[in-house]
Amino acid sequence: MGIFVHVLSSSGRSMTKEEYRKAIDGVIYLSGCAVNGTIPDKKRIEGFDPEQLRKAANKHFLTAIVCYALETAGIRDHNFYQAKMKSIRKITAMEIDKKKLFERLEQEKIWYMPLKGTIIKELYPSIGMRQMSDFDILFDKEYAESVRDILLDLGFSCKHFGKGNHDVYFKQPVSNFEMHTGLFGQSNKPEIYQYYKNVKDRLIKDEDNNFGYHFRNEDLYIYLTAHEYKHFSGRGTGLRSLLDIYVFRQKLGSQLDEEYISSEMKKLGISDFEQQNRSLALHLFGGSELTEQDCKMLEYVIFSGTYGTFQNSIENRVKKNGGGEKGKRAYIRNKLFMPLESVKKYYPFYYKHKALLPVLFFYRIGKAVTVKQGKTKRILKILKEIK
Repeated sequence: MGIFVHVLSSSGRSMTKEEYRKAIDGVIYLSGCAVNGTIPDKKRIEGFDPEQLRKAANKHFLTAIVCYALETAGIRDHNFYQAKMKSIRKITAMEIDKKKLFERLEQEKIWYMPLKGTIIKELYPSIGMRQMSDFDILFDKEYAESVRDILLDLGFSCKHFGKGNHDVYFKQPVSNFEMHTGLFGQSNKPEIYQYYKNVKDRLIKDEDNNFGYHFRNEDLYIYLTAHEYKHFSGRGTGLRSLLDIYVFRQKLGSQLDEEYISSEMKKLGISDFEQQNRSLALHLFGGSELTEQDCKMLEYVIFSGTYGTFQNSIENRVKKNGGGEKGKRAYIRNKLFMPLESVKKYYPFYYKHKALLPVLFFYRIGKAVTVKQGKTKRILKILKEIK
């Protein structure tokens, strides 16, 4: 287990903020080494507590890539190695299931397109380096029931169906598939929702199959940024998303039509976000000095983790509603009187039978003060702390 053996005894407690920041510095440094093909400095590695490093990497889904970097320096830690092998096994299993699914979609003449990490992982230097929680696939929404039948026939179980813009499937031991009928819902930024409402018009036909599609590189980058913005402005997003942008830019940046990207970002209303996000990604993993704005954004990212935080989601919603006491009142009002789009997504029965909406209102109030009492108290505590 190399140079890490002597500090493994410190793993039993939670990290302080200072310890977490130091561990995150290690995760960023080692992730950058891995994607840039640089051998890490052993003296620098000796300053990191391996258990704290692993916890920080786990929070951002970067444990496997840190393992790759450590191994190039001749360091093998059991826990990191297990994470790396788990990532490789999971991707291998899901690729086999993806191939079977695509074969069936071809047979049934249903168009489809892999999304997000399902594509981006191929830009990383080694298999498993880009850890995956699931495979995201866009398909013809007219065939949602047929796709469900196909996946059930392939051994998947259906976890969610007909709620929102994606259905969720799982197959033992590790295959998680999110089957998207659309890229964004109406609850997202209006410009983004409208831009991707008829997304098939933006797709390019694959050459090696009959019903597969893909984005051109510029449109893939635009979609990745729009998707990251959705999470960043909601619960928050972590370092893995930034690393995706860095890897994409390093691999394909010189080939991109920047004028087109800039014009489309303006249409989406996320130009400032794209510029700052790109700046941080390139500086952070490229080893450049961070700007003041980079540091501010990084602070938000490192404490968000891969899937963001509940507190971020509340604070961001309050800001979107005007901030301060006005924003808080709007947040509470939206919680009490759920928008119809949310009713459609979470309570389809009541959406279909709108005369029963008053029953839903009192049902949710009762749930908030009984079953979800802890969550309600947490929301009120966060609202009280927001200035």
